[in-house]
Amino acid sequence: MFGMIIAVLSGALMSIQGVFNTEVSKTSGQWVTNTFVQFTGFLLCLGIWFFYEKGNHRFLDLLQVDRKYMLLGGVLGAFITLTVILAMSAMGPGKAALFIVTSQILVAYLIELFGLFGIEKSPFLWRKIIGAAIAVAGILVFQWE
Repeated sequence: MFGMIIAVLSGALMSIQGVFNTEVSKTSGQWVTNTFVQFTGFLLCLGIWFFYEKGNHRFLDLLQVDRKYMLLGGVLGAFITLTVILAMSAMGPGKAALFIVTSQILVAYLIELFGLFGIEKSPFLWRKIIGAAIAVAGILVFQWE
């Protein structure tokens, strides 16, 4: 239950952040907004680390990560922020979020199915394909006029 609550909170925060970032970018531009978003997030994370994890984890611990490409999360985050801004500008928050979430479902299932990036491989299940198809059908229903 806790995981579901956190996932719902995550989705809500992503939608709100997307709207905020899109509105800010109308005044300051996409890359200035993106820089500000990433920088303020960096400052918050640095502060939380300093007060809660400093004694347990060091930045040099990052050198111990086996698959170095896993350290590209911040780079992906910058492009996630940009693409959310662009999608919401082009389609509006509702439609953009629907496409984003459906894409997340499809890509996450493929990652599980093929065991990509070190994730444990999951067996093929028709019910997951049907669930993904329902999500895609949701896009069609949402756009129906």
